[in-house]
Amino acid sequence: MPVAGKAEYRQRPLTVECRARLDSATAFNILVASDPKASAEHWELYTHVGSGALALYQPGRGGDFNSGVNICDGQWHRLAAVIEPERVRLFVDGKLVKEAPAAPLAGEAQPGDLAFGQLVEGGIGCDGVVDNVRLSRGAREISGPPAGPLTKDASTIGLWDFEETAAVTGNSGKYWAVEDAAARAALPEFKTIPAPTPDDLTPANGFPKRDTFRNWQRSHGDNSGARYSALDQINRANVTNLQVAWTYHSKDGRANIQCNPVIADGVMFAPTAGNNVVAVNAATGVELWRFKPPGRPAHRGLIHWPGESAETPRIFFVAGNQLCALDAKTGQPIAGFGQNGRAPLPGGCLVAPTIFEHIIVVPGIERDVWGLDLLSGKLLWTFHTIPRAGEFGYDTWDRPESGANCWGGMALDEARGIAYITTGSPKDNFTGVGHRGDNLFGNCLVAIDARTGKRLWHFQEIHHDIWDLDTPAPPNLTTIVRDGKRVDVVAAVTKIGNTLLLDRVTGKPIFPYRERRAPASTLPGEQTAPYQPDVEWPQPFARMEFKSGDLTDRSDEATSSVETRFKSTTTGFFQPFAEGKMNLFFGIHGGAEWTGACVDPASGRLFVSANHVPWIVSVFRDEDPPYDPRTPRTRGQEVFETICAQCHGTNRVGIGMAPPLRGLRHRLTDQAIIDQVRQGKNGMPAQPTNVISDPDLAKLVDFLMLRDQPSPPPATKGERPRYSYNGYPKFLDHEGYPGCKPPWGTLNCIDLNSGKKLWAVPLGEYPELTKDGIPKTGTENFGGASATAGGLVFCAGTRDAKIRAFDQDTGAELWSAKLPWVGSAPPACYEVAGRQYIVIAATGGGKLGTPVGDAYVAFALPAANP
Repeated sequence: MPVAGKAEYRQRPLTVECRARLDSATAFNILVASDPKASAEHWELYTHVGSGALALYQPGRGGDFNSGVNICDGQWHRLAAVIEPERVRLFVDGKLVKEAPAAPLAGEAQPGDLAFGQLVEGGIGCDGVVDNVRLSRGAREISGPPAGPLTKDASTIGLWDFEETAAVTGNSGKYWAVEDAAARAALPEFKTIPAPTPDDLTPANGFPKRDTFRNWQRSHGDNSGARYSALDQINRANVTNLQVAWTYHSKDGRANIQCNPVIADGVMFAPTAGNNVVAVNAATGVELWRFKPPGRPAHRGLIHWPGESAETPRIFFVAGNQLCALDAKTGQPIAGFGQNGRAPLPGGCLVAPTIFEHIIVVPGIERDVWGLDLLSGKLLWTFHTIPRAGEFGYDTWDRPESGANCWGGMALDEARGIAYITTGSPKDNFTGVGHRGDNLFGNCLVAIDARTGKRLWHFQEIHHDIWDLDTPAPPNLTTIVRDGKRVDVVAAVTKIGNTLLLDRVTGKPIFPYRERRAPASTLPGEQTAPYQPDVEWPQPFARMEFKSGDLTDRSDEATSSVETRFKSTTTGFFQPFAEGKMNLFFGIHGGAEWTGACVDPASGRLFVSANHVPWIVSVFRDEDPPYDPRTPRTRGQEVFETICAQCHGTNRVGIGMAPPLRGLRHRLTDQAIIDQVRQGKNGMPAQPTNVISDPDLAKLVDFLMLRDQPSPPPATKGERPRYSYNGYPKFLDHEGYPGCKPPWGTLNCIDLNSGKKLWAVPLGEYPELTKDGIPKTGTENFGGASATAGGLVFCAGTRDAKIRAFDQDTGAELWSAKLPWVGSAPPACYEVAGRQYIVIAATGGGKLGTPVGDAYVAFALPAANP
């Protein structure tokens, strides 16, 4: 749980005290932490993985201070850290267990919150309970454990008692119950949010203005995120004449670039593979200036501000945890903005900010959204994407963890002053026992008042998401026609193939929004949401539920390779994870991804690229002690490494379709293991005695059940079950192609006026399959589409490293060109001296793992003869 930070919480000398009961040393346990980890003033009281030793981490003052004393034993301990400028002292139950000198401060401070049971920026939590936390100015004398609860005195600067945890003195079993499947099945099958009447919809206000579509001053075109150009010099009739106008190589490294560049006043502004920001002549590709900021700049976007009166035009982007402002003409930092052109942020940001009046709105990659003064960089407001105590939505988490972050993008209605963000799922992925509830504002489209940072409305697609099915894409603002009236809407495409189409002001769905009863979980401690989206309108553009009819039929060999493995998986509508079994479903890489959609404001059509690749994920109890390489190898371990590790991994987490073997003692008996080894099951062949002798099999069982380990697993249960997962394996055939029927990647057109999907065409191809006579399959893609008034949709991001142009009316592919590397970002469209250009970052890499480069490529029609 985070609370607002104060300067006193980071000023040394400082004494931190708390009461804690930690149940496992399998992972790090964060007790109390101040400021984000990137801050030189950051400190965190925590325990080490494996040893469970109490430690203090101060990155700016000498790093780690490890006591060597294990406190992860399921018992309550009184803990204290006396943090002074010159030394650190750690105490367990009143005894000094560590004293060491601290180094002089090195690095920059990045003030942030104070957090209990987690890092300030989330990501790492705590397997146990933290209570009765006291922070004091000065160095307290610790001479023994306190006689009772800590109380306030003259030196106390903060005291936190958590009533729910203070009464817990052992495991009550509260968090180990299994859901009642019969009670879930008794619920009505569907429930629907009705659509408003046409008279209740918000009339169009004229934003985005038509003339903004002739410029490209922000990544994704403008603040509306439409990714649409009103330029029509390049059109259906002449697109086949497109040719390379220029290619820019940054020559500072090779890396994946995911940024849609900005073009203003004949200049392209963009990040490079070597983490510079450059200005390039948009007509010739000649570099004008470059600037090297701290950290990776403009990961997925930046924005150009045209300036006003005495204020020169500026380029804004985030690098690391700093919002940077550069003079657009010179590339020099704006001296009056923050400190020499850099304003500190409470966290990092991946996407393009938006600008409303004199407020620049920046969404955080870890969490939260911030409004800063456009001219000074001063922080004006913060919206918490994981609500704090007293805020709306706080009661939708029983113990806030992390996630609910904006990593895809945002949009802004400049006329109304409304900022829109989309958010990711709550974390940890694939298990929700640590954060029960609907988990607002995870998986949401949220509308925020850009002046104040106050929530105006939210719409959640997936409740308590345990499948990593974020709402990933930047919103699109547009206007549609309903019953003859033009109404303003916001659209957000999602990983499961939905288009959330909502009234821009009220957040109400334009079409009836249906949810279906979802199955209950069999995992102890998991509490799934009773209903999940089963949307009819607008029509979905991707699959989520995997069915037997989806199995690949590319060849007999491919079908055979996936049929056997399919039998060992669990599938179904929002099927929860069963312990140790493979759950097969679509959507982890989309449907839609961060690249999102584009819209044609004239027709109300939305164009979105999508992936259709299946994934197999398994969840397992993970309370096994970590492997210690210093421990002598047992005979059972030797047998495992010889016979089993090639499929299940040396870490027993599982590889591909082979399930994890960690936590096996919780779900199988000795005899069940022996029977499965001898008889085989699904894709696992039988292992006769000439492969594994009976004595060796007995030793193998001892190893899998952790009976031959020097550090036995904990004998008592923690407060909640602890689960882990096997990574992100895809369901592939024997040759590495997706194990489902094509298409594996598509470009889709949806009429937002009617909700109908007008067409879907394969996006990309595997040349070797096309050569064998297989119809175009499409490929997994990360590029995103942009539309133009010439009746075209441009899209790249496919494995074959091509950029393509499609007919907006039919989806017919009209033109393509090979890029030097895969184009991993949407193209931009602009005009210089009457000539229209299409430009794209072509650097490869990223989630496709293709070769990487350093190029931007611009296309245009042949120049007219003088």
